[in-house]
Amino acid sequence: MSIKITMPALSPTMETGNLAKWLVKEGDSVRSGDVIAEIETDKATMEVEAADEGVVAKLVVPAGSDNVKVNSLIAVLAEEGEDAAQVAKNALAENGSAAVPAPQQQQAGTGSALPVPAGQNSAAAGEQNPVSAAKTAGIFASPLARRLAAQAGLNLTAITGSGPRGRIIQRDVEAAKRAGGAAAAAGAAAGSAPAPAADESAILAVFRPEDYKIVPHQPIRKVIARRLVESKQHIPHFYVTADCNLDALLKLRSDLNMAAPVIKKEEGSAPAYRLSVNDMIIKAVAVALKRVPDANVSWLDSGMIRHKHSDIGVAVAIPDGLITPIIRQAEEKSLSAISAEMKDLIKRAKQMKLKPEEYQGGTSSVSNMGMFGVKDFAAIINPPQATIFAIGAGEKRATVKDGAVVSADIMSVTLSADHRAVDGALAAELVQCFKNIIENPLALLI
Repeated sequence: MSIKITMPALSPTMETGNLAKWLVKEGDSVRSGDVIAEIETDKATMEVEAADEGVVAKLVVPAGSDNVKVNSLIAVLAEEGEDAAQVAKNALAENGSAAVPAPQQQQAGTGSALPVPAGQNSAAAGEQNPVSAAKTAGIFASPLARRLAAQAGLNLTAITGSGPRGRIIQRDVEAAKRAGGAAAAAGAAAGSAPAPAADESAILAVFRPEDYKIVPHQPIRKVIARRLVESKQHIPHFYVTADCNLDALLKLRSDLNMAAPVIKKEEGSAPAYRLSVNDMIIKAVAVALKRVPDANVSWLDSGMIRHKHSDIGVAVAIPDGLITPIIRQAEEKSLSAISAEMKDLIKRAKQMKLKPEEYQGGTSSVSNMGMFGVKDFAAIINPPQATIFAIGAGEKRATVKDGAVVSADIMSVTLSADHRAVDGALAAELVQCFKNIIENPLALLI
């Protein structure tokens, strides 16, 4: 019996994904565990493994297809003894004869015609498509984008792609239609909520067309925008700020880094670890939440989630947005373990290689803009969390010690809290606990 491979749900909220690349071709034999494809979501590129073994009878969805619905058929395997050609034919018949069209990504000079939308004959298509195949051959665009552009009479050579590797996708064509005065499209990405066309038209009307260009949003930017709006609309934020003396923490960090054992590697010797201030802040937040467990919560209308561990998300800037990889059970990990894990997470976050479980959830977050010289700021809570720590730059300030004015490294930290789950006094207790740990950092080693 043939084996169907469907678009996997890589996160609880995923509705569609982009099939970026097939790593197998029709006729290849695959075994359970073989990586067969790469799927792109709004935040990561994930490898898909085969769950069974067989021969690839048909790749139903071509590489480069965007917005493929979760659980839709993308490929079919023939088991041992089955006729692969018949399996492919049966699969397409069951899936509907209108399988996903082959991509129209011609190499220069191939010049095949643009796809004709269903229900139209060649003559009608010719009337609606003034853009010739010769002009679009070799353009890196998705099949859907090509069809929409053809229907709207748009020249793909004049459209800038915002998809992976500069690929022209649906939202690029829709943005071009809006910019050219065409009727607004119904929405670019699954789950997005674009502003009404009338509002966009009113905004664009105050600028001269020759003075701007529209750069379509990347999917991750749409998700960030939607989640932040939802957070500010539905979560009653309030803020608590404290100044922390960093002198003891900076000295401890220096001592620990100096004491790091040297590890010999092929490229030379290097310290086993090199702690950053942010590594110590992550551990301080985790320990503070352990000491103030009533603040380590998440709000539900039906009750309060009380978390057993401190899973700390850390805001990381990536192209076109940010992501918060999570250090799980950070209160139980050593500083060197947190440091090594963060380096790995940051590297893979910038490569869009994080797994969903590595950035979803968390019980609190750290957003550090100190490296940019920012003195203080207030961060927006990342649901379902109830708190987030905004970390400012450490700077020399005049302070009073033993009745005398002295210079000290001071860092401002602002806690944003969900007032439904964390009351003012509790937030103040959490911030005070964090401050005490920072100023007495030996607690980080216990």
